[in-house]
Amino acid sequence: MLDSAHLGDIEGAFGRISVTDPDTGRTLKTRLLTMAAIVGPGLIVMVGDNDAGGVATYAQAGQNYGYSLLWVLLLLIPVLVVNQEMVVRLGAVTGVGHARLINERFGRGWGWFSVGDLFALNFLTIVTEFIGISLVASYFGISRYIVVPTAAVALIAIMASGSFRRWERAMFVFIAISVVQIPMLLLSHPDWGQAARDFVIPGIKGGVSSDAVLLIIAIVGTTVAPWQLFFQQSNIIDKRITPRFIRYERADTVLGAVVVVIGAAALMMTADYAARSTGTIGDFVDAGEVAHLLGMSSSTLGSIFAIVLLDASIVGAAAVTLSTSYAFGDVFGVKHSLHRGFKDAKQFYLSYSAMIALAAGITLIPGAPLGLITTAVQALAGLLLPSATVFLLLLCNDRQVLGPWANRRWLNIVAGLIVGILLLLSGILMATTLFPDLDVRSVSIDLAVAMTVVACAAMLGVKVLERLRGAAAPAPAVEFDGVDKSQWRMPPLALLEPVSWSSGTKLGMLALRGYLVVGAILLVVKAVELGMG
Repeated sequence: MLDSAHLGDIEGAFGRISVTDPDTGRTLKTRLLTMAAIVGPGLIVMVGDNDAGGVATYAQAGQNYGYSLLWVLLLLIPVLVVNQEMVVRLGAVTGVGHARLINERFGRGWGWFSVGDLFALNFLTIVTEFIGISLVASYFGISRYIVVPTAAVALIAIMASGSFRRWERAMFVFIAISVVQIPMLLLSHPDWGQAARDFVIPGIKGGVSSDAVLLIIAIVGTTVAPWQLFFQQSNIIDKRITPRFIRYERADTVLGAVVVVIGAAALMMTADYAARSTGTIGDFVDAGEVAHLLGMSSSTLGSIFAIVLLDASIVGAAAVTLSTSYAFGDVFGVKHSLHRGFKDAKQFYLSYSAMIALAAGITLIPGAPLGLITTAVQALAGLLLPSATVFLLLLCNDRQVLGPWANRRWLNIVAGLIVGILLLLSGILMATTLFPDLDVRSVSIDLAVAMTVVACAAMLGVKVLERLRGAAAPAPAVEFDGVDKSQWRMPPLALLEPVSWSSGTKLGMLALRGYLVVGAILLVVKAVELGMG
């Protein structure tokens, strides 16, 4: 624990739970009141994931492919729930932020390797949120030099209130505004029968193509983002949620996953209506243009879509920036809590304000390469997609950290499968970003085969190496039989035994590091080439 403000009563937007609450005689009413007080981190992180980039990606899917990619959203629900549920346990059980856990358990080298990437990606993502705000300003005919600075000041004011409860209530106001997606969808005359079929039957309008595959990868990348892991874990800690409330926070996370998929589906279906009603199927430009197309059919519908884009940009900017400030506090050992005022946590608030101000300023620079920044965010998110999940999986199998809350075997199998799929998608996105003329279908097949061969060879090599070394018998597992899980917390980090990686884990992590380093260098080279025309 770096901040004593992380201890005390739970002060949620809709209720308070005292640390002296005996947790006895639970009735349906008290359970509902407890849920109301706990709900927040899971719902906010998911709604924040439908940010400006998400709106643009879902709108592109709807305008270019109609309802045919709705099935992708349904498949993402278990991915979101599995990843974020592991974060829920880490936050509630350890009381330590994601960035600090990586630093302390795997060393500062790996810590900076992970967090440094996060800082770069998050900042570029914040810029894209302000790009979304500027598109809304253009739709309503208001100067972006008025709207963007106003939004930046509002974001700083909401965060710097010195009250976790006030901040969370402000976030729920924006979440409530996002409910206008429902009337937006109804006004777009949806075909419910077609939507139901496309949700459960995979297919791609017009057949499989390179553009379609890349868009599917973009949907995955914008829905499963690395910043979510850092945000929810730290936000759970800041809200003072402990292991006895994990089941409530799991419900909060599942609720958020369902809400984010419903919102994404509404955006896809509305963009499909915009394309059909204006004869612009397959001609996606950006989210602002979709609002203009909808406005041609109904000024009300166009305005609602623009409001949804503005709301998504603000929630996304707030969540992503706060995620970065939480990580900043973890890495540099400074106070980082929304329970503290500006005087008590100056560095925390200054880091947040500086990122907001700089991102907004970049958006206002005449001739700034905003399109290039948006592309870079998607590519970088795709590159980092599997890395964050690997660290998460390693932490959740560390019994020194999670004790009786560590992952079970079935969950490791599911999470391992998810990592493999994310790594494949990351490789496809990287290859096609760097070499646009490649055939995505053949690249996908080649990468899948190569990954399978490499994985089998690596497992065989590790077994041979351990046999040649005469590997010692593994240390007996620590048992937690009879332990009250609701009361078990991670001991102080300084008292934990050092992490000992197997040969296979070392080999895999070195391979991952090599892939990320090479990929990042190639991305920089590609960005310079595009910037120079």
